[in-house]
Amino acid sequence: MKELIQTVQGWQAEGVELGRAVVVRSFGSSPRPEGATLVGTADGRLAGSISGGCVEGAAFEEIQRARRDGVSRVIRYGISDEQAWDVGMACGGTIDVLIEPFLRPEVLDAAAGKGGVVVAIPLPSDAPPPEYGPHPRGAGESPAKAFLVHEDGTMTGSTGDAELDAAVAAGARRNLMRAGSGTVAVGQRQVFLESFPATPRLVVVGAVQAAISLVRFARELGYETVVIDGRATFATQERFPEVGSLIVAWADEAADQIDMGPSDAVAVVTHDAKFDEPAIAEALRRGCRYVGAVGSRKTQAERRSRLIALGLPEADIARLRGPIGLDLGGKAPAQTALSIMAEIVAERYGGSGAPLYRKTSA
Repeated sequence: MKELIQTVQGWQAEGVELGRAVVVRSFGSSPRPEGATLVGTADGRLAGSISGGCVEGAAFEEIQRARRDGVSRVIRYGISDEQAWDVGMACGGTIDVLIEPFLRPEVLDAAAGKGGVVVAIPLPSDAPPPEYGPHPRGAGESPAKAFLVHEDGTMTGSTGDAELDAAVAAGARRNLMRAGSGTVAVGQRQVFLESFPATPRLVVVGAVQAAISLVRFARELGYETVVIDGRATFATQERFPEVGSLIVAWADEAADQIDMGPSDAVAVVTHDAKFDEPAIAEALRRGCRYVGAVGSRKTQAERRSRLIALGLPEADIARLRGPIGLDLGGKAPAQTALSIMAEIVAERYGGSGAPLYRKTSA
């Protein structure tokens, strides 16, 4: 939805009425993920995509129908292999699409905001079940009230069911961590959780050569970037022209300055125990989602012993990724940076890092 915000705001400034279709569940090799959105106006304009072109026309007609009758529906679309080939894809899949007669203000505000929030939308009672298979189109019902779930699990509303509320809170936190959307169900009740995560941030400790490429890769992938090093001769704007923030300080001292926390990925690349171990300890204590450090397996074993001596719980130390990065084989600084960034992305989205052709499912 974020990529459509300027278009939508422009239409709204014109006073144009619009409705929305959003993917709430997918099965198989569907071309678009949960949260993919199509917006349609009363005068025939549309923006966005829910299938790469396979079912947009049908979904647009359903948006117009929803606008006429004021009812929300969830429709299951099967995208055949033939349809998928028609729009340049190799295989089809199945998607459940929520059709609504208007664009919810909560969604618009979340898409325009700083992120770190999930919009929880109760689905119509006749929505298709979580299991894949044919399902008759329901009559739909008036849109239920949406509410927000924040990163800490607090909610601005409720489903009225304590068990479902708990599932919503847990699912929202999980979705924000992996930057994805999805649907949770308890019994016959289902809630779509549309995620608007905060911009991810990479904190690089050590202004070494590999860090230059690491910052460049991270920015290209949409990360905010911070480089920290206590050595002013290394931490210069000339060496890091693309970095968002450059801090000359010890990493454990800079942690408060940048408000290091659970949403951060931290890559420690200093190769110097007096710099890297305080940084690792601070990142682990603060619960950063990814903490990795350079060094051989022998170095890592010795480091872990020293971290235990510093009083860090073994469960925290077990989260340390060292040696850092995926095994890509390259040793050059840019190749090392690529392997680190690849592991950070895999952690964020729950990827295995294995070659796709070896996966048993698409």
